Amino acid sequence: MKKIVLSTVASIAVLSTVASADVTVKSGASTLKFSGTHYLGLTKYSDDRNSSNDYTKFETRRNYLQVKAYFNDAPKSYMRVTLDQYNTADGTGSVGMRVKYAYLYLDNILPYTGVEMGQAHTPWIDYEEHNGWKYRSISETFIEQHNGVHATASSGRGINFKTKTSNFSSELGLFNGEGYHEDQGNNNGLAAEARLTWHVFGTGKTHHSNEYLNLSLFGADSQKHKGRKDINGNYVDLKWAGIHGVYATEQFLLAAQYVKVNDGNYYDGGKKYVEGNGYSVNGSFKFAPKWDLFARYDDFKFDADGRASTSGNTEERKTTIGGVSYKYNKYVKFLANIINNKNTAFNGSTTKDDKKAMLTAEVNW
Repeated sequence: MKKIVLSTVASIAVLSTVASADVTVKSGASTLKFSGTHYLGLTKYSDDRNSSNDYTKFETRRNYLQVKAYFNDAPKSYMRVTLDQYNTADGTGSVGMRVKYAYLYLDNILPYTGVEMGQAHTPWIDYEEHNGWKYRSISETFIEQHNGVHATASSGRGINFKTKTSNFSSELGLFNGEGYHEDQGNNNGLAAEARLTWHVFGTGKTHHSNEYLNLSLFGADSQKHKGRKDINGNYVDLKWAGIHGVYATEQFLLAAQYVKVNDGNYYDGGKKYVEGNGYSVNGSFKFAPKWDLFARYDDFKFDADGRASTSGNTEERKTTIGGVSYKYNKYVKFLANIINNKNTAFNGSTTKDDKKAMLTAEVNW
């Protein structure tokens, strides 16, 4: 019988019960590591343009269940599968289950470099969630957020080469261009994505340290993006690039980024898809043991070309976030925050003006 290692006391207790019932648990891997992430909350939503959209409801925003199977002859290599429970958009209040990650990771196939093959991490979002914006339970990062750039997803089917040294890390990936939860039909092209990070104080081999200063370049070229075409009927590429810097100590964190997006002159009645540029800044401050204040401001502005003729077209998306978090223990964090979205059109009219007041329990085990 193979050794099975679980990451929680509760899971070990379950296996003990199974063993006492004379049930044998077998695995072809030398070690199985289970873990989970859960975002549970209460949200009060207010739409200043149409109060009939207002609501207050409890939410199971996301539930991730993950297993890694490690190999006897390569203890740092593994197969990972992560299941993702999400809220469906069918208006019934139902939840769905999908595969978020399903990849083989092989360590050190090149000097200082491992590779993910399958439904793998895309290069940027996971890095930012561990080093810059650490409040995914209430909002996605700027590049992924619907009211931000909204240009990529956190995983995709493809391959991602991950290099780590003390002062430099990078990810170079090639994926199906639509992300893990979009249509990835045969008519679409591939997406090349990359991240290059200078870890000024070192620590590039690990996610966390007491103090770090990181400077990054990141970007992508997504061919035949969502099958869209320009006015001449040619497929267009979605290209975006950004710079990001973060400085963090045990007491505070400050991060900022700038992103430029080009949609290849996608044409739909004279409207651009997502061409423009924007920036995001966020920070946190530990004002007492276990207590953090955090804030973030996003601003994405569309290019006027091809949009000004349609008065209802959004010119600028703005998001403001502020809140406080309390670390209950190593597994549980509680958060209370406000999110305000306010978008404007080229003619000066308001296209979006809403607020969320949120209470959240973030659980990692």
